[in-house]
Amino acid sequence: MATFSVQYLFKERKFPFIFALSLLLITVAVFVFTATTGPASSLISYYFQQLPLIPNATISQTQIPPPFPSGNVVVSTTITRTQTPPPPPPLVSKTITETEEPPPLPSDNPSLSTVFPNVPTSFTDNSTSDGNNTGTVTVGQSDLDLIKWNMCRPEAVDYIPCLDNYQAIKQLQSRKRMEHHERHCPSPSPRCLVPLPSGYKLPVPWPKSRDMIWYNNVPHPKLVDYKKDQNWVRKTDDYFVFPGGGTQFKQGVTHYIDFVQQTFSTIEWGKHVRIALDVGCGVASFGGYLLDKDVITMSFAPKDEHDAQIQFALERGIPATLSVIGTQKLPFPDDAYDLIHCARCRVHWYGDAMVNLTESMCWKAVARGVDRSRIGLVVFQKPVSYSCYEKRRENYPPLCDKKDELNSSWYAPLSNCLSRLPVDGKGKFFRWPAPWPQRLSSKSPRLLSKLNAEETYIKDSTHWSALVSDVYLRGLAIDWSNVRNVMDMNASYGGFAAALIDQPLWVMNVVPIDAQDTLSTIFDRGLIGIYHDWCESFSVYPRTYDLLHSSFLFRSLTQRCDIISVAAEMDRILRPGGYLLVQDTMDMINKLRPIFLSLHWSVNVSQDQFLVGKKGFWRPTDDEPKT
Repeated sequence: MATFSVQYLFKERKFPFIFALSLLLITVAVFVFTATTGPASSLISYYFQQLPLIPNATISQTQIPPPFPSGNVVVSTTITRTQTPPPPPPLVSKTITETEEPPPLPSDNPSLSTVFPNVPTSFTDNSTSDGNNTGTVTVGQSDLDLIKWNMCRPEAVDYIPCLDNYQAIKQLQSRKRMEHHERHCPSPSPRCLVPLPSGYKLPVPWPKSRDMIWYNNVPHPKLVDYKKDQNWVRKTDDYFVFPGGGTQFKQGVTHYIDFVQQTFSTIEWGKHVRIALDVGCGVASFGGYLLDKDVITMSFAPKDEHDAQIQFALERGIPATLSVIGTQKLPFPDDAYDLIHCARCRVHWYGDAMVNLTESMCWKAVARGVDRSRIGLVVFQKPVSYSCYEKRRENYPPLCDKKDELNSSWYAPLSNCLSRLPVDGKGKFFRWPAPWPQRLSSKSPRLLSKLNAEETYIKDSTHWSALVSDVYLRGLAIDWSNVRNVMDMNASYGGFAAALIDQPLWVMNVVPIDAQDTLSTIFDRGLIGIYHDWCESFSVYPRTYDLLHSSFLFRSLTQRCDIISVAAEMDRILRPGGYLLVQDTMDMINKLRPIFLSLHWSVNVSQDQFLVGKKGFWRPTDDEPKT
C-alpha cells in the first residue's frame, strides 16, 4: 500500500510535496542523533577525562549531572606558601542542602537489597556566590547515581584495608617482629563503603566522652573481661565506662600522672613537656587525662589481641593511631617528642641487656621512684651533645650517617644506628623549645636551614589565623560544638591547627609524603602529626573523625591517586554527622561535588572556594557481590 502511494505521487508529479516530506524526515533523524550524542554525552566524556575509571564503581551514562556553572564564575586563585595569602573574601554562601531527613540505619539482614530509588531527591542551590551569577540550579537524582557504590561485606564494620589484608599477611615468611601488624595495603585500594554497627548512634559529646561512650558504636566487650581486674573499661547499661584505671594505674591515672612529676619535677607537665608519645597505650587513659595538664599525647598500639583499644581511644575523643614497632620506623620525624611513655610495653628495662643498651646509647637514668602501690618508675634522659658518644669504649650503636635529605620515615626500615642530634642552619644544637603556650607561635630553628622558610611560615600562620577566625568558625555550615576529632589532610606548617588551639578539639596534622616535609616544624610548635600517602588507606578504624580538612590538596591527588578510592577512604574515616571542609578552586570543587553527592552527603559551596560536605547515615544495600 505504501509502495503504491509513493508511485502515485511520482506519477502525478507531486515533487514539492516529496521534497517537503524528505526534509522533514532528515530533520527528525538529526534531532534523534543529537539527543544521544550532544551536550549530555560531552559532559560524560569530560568527566571520564577527569576521573580514572574503576572496575567496581559504575559511572551512569543515562543519568547525568546538570551542567556546571558557566564560565562567569569567579575562581579563586590557589594560595601558595611562597606568596602572601590574600585576606578571606566577604562571605556570600552558595548552599546545596538536602531537603530530606537521612534514611534510617540499615538493617542487619545482608540479603536486603535496595539500589537507588527512582523517586527524585532534590538538592537546591538557591543563592549566588559572588553577585555575577543568578538563577537556581537543581541537583537531582542523577548526581546521586553518578557513582553506584557497593557495600563492603557485613563483617567489615571495622575494616582497615592496610591492616586487614589477610591475603598479604598469609604470605609473610615471618611474624617474629610483628610483621603481621604492619601495613600491607591492597592494590587497587578498595572502593566499597563500610557498614555501620547495628544500633550506631551519634557519639557522646566531649568532655563526657572521655569517661563513657555508646556500647553499640564500638561493640567489643573483650577488654571488659580481659582487663577486669585492672579497671580499664566496664560495661554499664548502654555504655562503656572508663574509670581511669590501667595496668600501671592501680590508684588511678591522675595519681600516676602526679607521681611521674613528683619523681622528676623537671617534666613540668604542660609547660616544659607539651607533646608525648604513649607506647602500647591501652585505652589511652594516660593521654586522655594529660589533656587536663595541657599535654597532647599521641597514643599508639597495634591492632592485636587487645580488641579495639585504639578504637576506644578515638571514640572517647583522645588522640591515637594504630602502629607497631616491628621492622619499620614509626611514621614520625626524628627528635619529635618531648617525652615517651612506656608502661608495661613488653620491654624489660631492668634486664642486663636493656641496662647495657641504654648506657651505650648514652641515656642517663635521671630519676627513679616507687609509689605506695609498689609501682616502679625510671626516667631516662637523652643527651644534648656528642660528648658522651665520643667517650664510649665501643662505637655501638653507631651514629647514623649524615643525610642531606629531609626527614621521612614512611615505610623506612628500622636501623641499628642512633639518629644525629638536630642542628639549625648555622650548625648549632637545638635548644629545648619555648615553654607552652609561647611555643605555639615561636619560630622553629629548623626554618633557618631552608631558603625563605621563616617568611613563608609567618605568612602561613597569619593567613590561617584570619581564615579560621573570619570564615571557618563564623561563616560556614559547620556546627563546631559537635566537632572533637579533626584531621588536616595536608597540614603544611600546622597553621590550621594552631588557629583552632582555643577550641575544645584536637587536630591530627597529616603531611603527605609527596609534599614539602614540614612535620618536624609542626612538632616544634607543640602540635602532633603523622606522615601519610593518600593513595593508600589511613591506619585508623572507621568512623573516628568528626571533621576532615584539606586546602588545595586534590590537584596533586588526581595526578597520583584514584580519586574515587580517596573519597571512599574519607567516607570510611568520617563519622555519620561528620564534616568535610575543602578549600580549592571551583574547577576542582565542581569535580568533587558529584562524588560526595553520590554518597548522599549534603553539600554546601561558599565563596567559590570552600566546599562543606556532611556525611549522613546512608549506606548502599544491593544484590551485587560484596567486596
